[in-house]
Amino acid sequence: MTITLTPQGGGTAVVMQTRDADGDGPNPPVVTVVGDLTAGTTYDGAAVFLNETETPAENITTEIAEEDEEHQIFYVAGAGLDVTTAYSDQDADGNPVGLAFTLTANTAGAGTLTVILRHEPTKPNDGTPSDAGGETDIAETFDVTIN
Repeated sequence: MTITLTPQGGGTAVVMQTRDADGDGPNPPVVTVVGDLTAGTTYDGAAVFLNETETPAENITTEIAEEDEEHQIFYVAGAGLDVTTAYSDQDADGNPVGLAFTLTANTAGAGTLTVILRHEPTKPNDGTPSDAGGETDIAETFDVTIN
């Protein structure tokens, strides 16, 4: 999973990534965050999902877009991280998907951002994974800093 946050108006993108080369194997995923967010800045977000246990890697993003009524991505800020997110894409029924979104970094600080891809969530929902149900396809928590 790769989350790319590009500042509106230009600037350097922040990239959050988790890669699990051996799938359910014994090695843990490699989680990276390249760059810090800037307070008072709104970012255009894009989520990409690849199955890199196959060669060549399978782009799961395409399947999520095609079956958008059966998927939703949640962006959950942890304590200390002052951000707001909003969905920029919708399924055929007008419910959020989350492959495209905006994130606004409000004030300086540090905390976590958890990204969760749910399969067959209840739609509509209140925007939280606890209300959506469904099955978690992937979830990762990233350490994020806002300067």
